[in-house]
Amino acid sequence: MPFDASSSTHAPADRGSLAAVRPIALWLLAVCGMIWAMVALGGATRLTGSGLSIMEWAPLSGILPPLSQAEWQRLFDLYRTVPQYQLLNAGFGMEGFQRIFWLEWAHRVWGRLIGMAYLLPFLWFWATGRIPRPLLPRLLLLFAFGGMQGVIGWFMVASGFDEGRTAVSPYRLVLHLGMAFVLYGAVLWTALGLLRATRPQPVTSGVKAPLMLAFWLGVATMLAGGFVAGIRAGFTYNTFPLMDGALVPAGYLDLQPWWRNLTANIAAVQFNHRLLATATLAAALWAAWSARRLAGPARLLAWGFAASIGLQYALGILTLIHVVPVGLGTLHQAVAVLVLTMGLLALHRLRQPA
Repeated sequence: MPFDASSSTHAPADRGSLAAVRPIALWLLAVCGMIWAMVALGGATRLTGSGLSIMEWAPLSGILPPLSQAEWQRLFDLYRTVPQYQLLNAGFGMEGFQRIFWLEWAHRVWGRLIGMAYLLPFLWFWATGRIPRPLLPRLLLLFAFGGMQGVIGWFMVASGFDEGRTAVSPYRLVLHLGMAFVLYGAVLWTALGLLRATRPQPVTSGVKAPLMLAFWLGVATMLAGGFVAGIRAGFTYNTFPLMDGALVPAGYLDLQPWWRNLTANIAAVQFNHRLLATATLAAALWAAWSARRLAGPARLLAWGFAASIGLQYALGILTLIHVVPVGLGTLHQAVAVLVLTMGLLALHRLRQPA
């Protein structure tokens, strides 16, 4: 059950109610912003093929970039042993290596900065007795999730060093992306619970059902998009709405057993992503229409959720027909977090104030 500030019977929340935990909520929202930037940075890292440029996982010493020519050469020599270099980037000079290195290094350092931006204020709030006792386990769990995401990130990168691979495993990529969404959503929902104590509101079930449907369809679309990215399905069938002149592409069920088509068949993976995106947009418009009689923020957030999905849908089409340029692809991944944000804001608003 989501934490609500009003549910606490311990100091300081019982004395200052929502005002006492507002600084904690604002801190968590700042962490959300950093995670959002991290998702966008991860998209750019993937699209530029930078993710395999650093072959070592050094959680502490890795925060420092190479400080000598000898260190640059050592890291470049390591990179030249991976299949990506041998199959795609043979002849890549030091200048080219440094271009992809800096993006991956920034991605990793930003992850460490998120950890520090979470840990240090948490320790201060805890030491000064500002964290309500029921909230403490959740904040500790969120920190553990953040650490787990770092481990998953390395688990994903390490798959790209396997023989014959030029990119990471699409399954590990989806796991890493999905965990980022879970972490972002959990931190945001916790912050919202601190800013506005709530309880479920059954009177809005006519709106909540289609909104929940659109939200979970949106999540499924995002994860399906991870497989599109993982097998580079966006670089094929670059027309819309038809795929190679057909609504359902030829070869949709070419792989055996059939379920492999869901994650490994370019035609099927891209078609399923399109289908889920269209279903999400339809469900969001239904939810927005159902919310037309609601008052105030609830109606605006329902329409805002639908608008964010419409924006993401249009960006997806543009990214596809332009054959996934880095700028559009990165923006498409970043706006996925906007969709998640608007969905959570709308769902939280449909909970009645306690």
